[in-house]
Amino acid sequence: MRIRVVSSKEEIESLSKGEKIIHIAFRPSNKDIFALVQKCPEVKAIHIPGSYMKTISDSTKMLLKMQDIALLEGDVWGHRKDINEYSEIKQEVFDKIEKLRFEGLSDSDIVKRMERDTGLSKDLLQFIMKGTGKKK
Repeated sequence: MRIRVVSSKEEIESLSKGEKIIHIAFRPSNKDIFALVQKCPEVKAIHIPGSYMKTISDSTKMLLKMQDIALLEGDVWGHRKDINEYSEIKQEVFDKIEKLRFEGLSDSDIVKRMERDTGLSKDLLQFIMKGTGKKK
């Protein structure tokens, strides 16, 4: 799974229409998020740092909810934007989630373990798990 990392509002115009998950690494205004949603009609989730989450207005949150776009809190650790504009979630993460489900762990236990093991945010892991099989 690829997450497009956007470091500045100027980058929004250069985004592909087909982006599915976008991490915003700057403090976005309502206008920036609206522009992103218009530029990327297939977006399923917007991932932003926790400190920026507090500045997202209720009207923007409502718009995203109406568009069925998840607003996820968290960071993309260890990503070098100068090397690659995408952060990659490796197949091993999905495989491990399935293995833990097969072992009978609850989704909340899987999230706790995967959060510790991978450094991925709780919100992002829950979003991933929605698309990786049955909920328990």
